[in-house]
Amino acid sequence: MKAALCNTLSGPAGLEITDIPVPEPKSGQALVAVKAVGLNFADTLITRGKYQYKPGLPFSPGAEIAGVIERIEGEAHGLHSGQRVMTYVGWGGAAEHIAVATDMLVPVPDGVSDTIAAGLSVTYGTALHGLADRGRLAAGETVVVTGAAGGAGLAAVEIANLMGGRVIAVASTPEKLAVTREAGASEGILYPGAGWKQAVRELTGGAGADVVYDCIGGDAAEPLIRALAWKGRFLVVGFAAAEIPRIPLNLLLVKGAEATGVFWGESVQRDPAGHRAGMARLLDWVAQGRLHPRTHGTFPLEQIAAALGVLDARVAQGKVVLTL
Repeated sequence: MKAALCNTLSGPAGLEITDIPVPEPKSGQALVAVKAVGLNFADTLITRGKYQYKPGLPFSPGAEIAGVIERIEGEAHGLHSGQRVMTYVGWGGAAEHIAVATDMLVPVPDGVSDTIAAGLSVTYGTALHGLADRGRLAAGETVVVTGAAGGAGLAAVEIANLMGGRVIAVASTPEKLAVTREAGASEGILYPGAGWKQAVRELTGGAGADVVYDCIGGDAAEPLIRALAWKGRFLVVGFAAAEIPRIPLNLLLVKGAEATGVFWGESVQRDPAGHRAGMARLLDWVAQGRLHPRTHGTFPLEQIAAALGVLDARVAQGKVVLTL
């Protein structure tokens, strides 16, 4: 089978399309023929050895997949050969086949394409886990989403909207803010150059934000913590600005506020049943026409370097997906 292999930690440009043996599923695993792979900014980091997960060389990037079960070894968890499924795998997805634990696989309903299903796990899974489980977002509360026009940000805008939140989107161009409004954002703030605290205060009538869903880190974090409402929740989702902020903890004290990590990938490993339930909820929303994931573009496996280049350049407006 063909796979995109990372043999050196030189970034996406160093990936090589290589023929390797089809994996043999172990007991409790299914062999899945991969049809689509959702790519994320984390894939650019993992190919440089700069992500929190550091698989041994060689490995394939690609954390989320959709495909068809070819065979199952051992416990099937209600699944069967020929069934369409999706899941999060961490890495290894950028290949024609992958062996996956059956308790991690989620059936894909009719009417949801492989391209859409492959792009749900990380961005929408993180958004649902972050806003519902970690942020405890309630209907009527205000949410600020940074990096709001990227895959992760747009997912948070949509999920917050479905949960009844009022969304203030932060993005780098007027065009990107227009995309966020199409996804359900009520207001927008341009980044960089904004007076964060003042802008949020003005848009909330002085009350501040109940939740901040921060995908970028960097110099946006501290002023947005200052813009929190009393008992606000600051969700640490990612560091697309490539800078980890240093936060004065007294800001949390004086606001009765929380700064909470949203490590969805680890939560999946620790709670497979919760993962399946969350994914099923998202897939149902898509099938019902309530959730409308955006795809920036699709690329064949052989063009994975170009696909990751879109994420590296921070120009994606929606999901970047490999199709096999």
